[in-house]
Amino acid sequence: MPLLRIDVVKVRTSFELATLLQAVHDAMVEAFEVPHRDRYQVLTEHEPSHLILQDTGLGFERSDGRILIQATSRPRTTEMKQRFYALVVQYLGKRCGARPQDIDVSFVENTDADWSFGFGRAQFLTGEL
Repeated sequence: MPLLRIDVVKVRTSFELATLLQAVHDAMVEAFEVPHRDRYQVLTEHEPSHLILQDTGLGFERSDGRILIQATSRPRTTEMKQRFYALVVQYLGKRCGARPQDIDVSFVENTDADWSFGFGRAQFLTGEL
């Protein structure tokens, strides 16, 4: 946890996708100080016309290398989120050649009662986590 949903255009090889997923995971572990095995990622590939990410009027163009990351998480501080944004851009740029303007990140926050990691229990509430 967090649960990371990552949407990309179908332009990358399997190796490139694995590298991308690892880079995003490493940024999350460092920014949020969570265990390395706290890894929940869903990657979805789209045709270019099925992943629309415009610039919200900021004046830049995105390429077919665009990446949308949606993190569903317990509340995090503003500083942690900003660190995550910066690390994601840094790691994806360095490891995957991703352009900073192609990376879009969004957070959805929830509470401890909103998570069950199996066995029909809410482990954050039961004290297991």
